[in-house]
Amino acid sequence: MNAPLYNIDILRLATSIPHHERLVDPMGSSEKRSPICGSRVTVDVNLTDGRVADIGMLVRACALGQASSSLFAAHAIGRTPTELARARDQLTAWLAGEGATPDWPDLDIFTPALAVTARHPSIRLAFEAGAEAAVRAASR
Repeated sequence: MNAPLYNIDILRLATSIPHHERLVDPMGSSEKRSPICGSRVTVDVNLTDGRVADIGMLVRACALGQASSSLFAAHAIGRTPTELARARDQLTAWLAGEGATPDWPDLDIFTPALAVTARHPSIRLAFEAGAEAAVRAASR
């Protein structure tokens, strides 16, 4: 693969994270941290009728973690905790070379990172935190 790891699309996403402020009183929250690089993502979630109604994030991550957070935040509203967990699991499998491209818009942008396993934890952070926050919100 000759595609650059940090391309213009990744950098554009990294600088435009939607819902980039934490919620005041979230129903569920989760923070995940990459032990490899120290990237950290916190996701707050409110549910209405079992679906994500509001999301807030605090992202302190590398460009790949920021770009992944941007994609997560842009498409999480309206999803169920089960759908978020499925997206997390599909992303994990795909990055590990054990599955197809996840059923989430634009995640194929990370194809150049497939061979760079040290970057996988950062790419997974928002999806891991978001899925966990949604489960916590649902159990409230």
